[in-house]
Amino acid sequence: MQKPLSATLLGAFICIGLYLLGNSVGNSFIQMRALERTVTVKGLAELEVTADTAIWPIRFTEVDNDLNSLYQNVQTKSDKVIAFLVKQGFTQDEISSSLPSIEDRQAQGYVDPNVRYRYAAKVTISLYTKRVPLLLEMQGNLLELAKEGIAISSQDYNSRTEFLFTDLNSIKPGMVQAATENARLTAEKFAKDSSSQLGKIKTASQGQFTISDRDSNTPNIKKVRVVSTLTYYLND
Repeated sequence: MQKPLSATLLGAFICIGLYLLGNSVGNSFIQMRALERTVTVKGLAELEVTADTAIWPIRFTEVDNDLNSLYQNVQTKSDKVIAFLVKQGFTQDEISSSLPSIEDRQAQGYVDPNVRYRYAAKVTISLYTKRVPLLLEMQGNLLELAKEGIAISSQDYNSRTEFLFTDLNSIKPGMVQAATENARLTAEKFAKDSSSQLGKIKTASQGQFTISDRDSNTPNIKKVRVVSTLTYYLND
């Protein structure tokens, strides 16, 4: 049985309409994507700060062939080191000491004939202070300990003073603002060079803050660094 002509025409019109609507929506989507021009830029902010905390492991070694004598000498020299720190202006709360590490060289089996002393004690007295300038000044007076027969290890990596900057939250807002402003300057230059107008921010992300020594000679001076990444719309 044949369908009425009007029904056939109606179906044809519906198909044509759907086809045209689909093309229209597709073309509009393509045009919208083409109009969405963006530029992604990075902004760097760096700041030099002074360390506000210092940790100094003061290490020395004592040797002897008699264990009791070794312990007595360790105690005497440890007391002298602590007295030296107090004399320089530090408090007992900033000073801590641990039990010495005793090495019996004969217990190792093979004994080097050139080793004169059987026992060796490694001693560590730690100084934890917020008074960094005082510590730097005091380290220049270590000759006083040398005169007492106490050789402080300074070349060993484990004996180096660690300087820290712990007040990062106080400078974060200003550095993020500086990084954002630097990124915007870069984006504005790009927009100008491409004959465009810089639009609103589409996305923004902040990198991790990093803290490092400014150089090997002044580890108490730190360089704080952060990079922000921003994507801007570009307008005609």
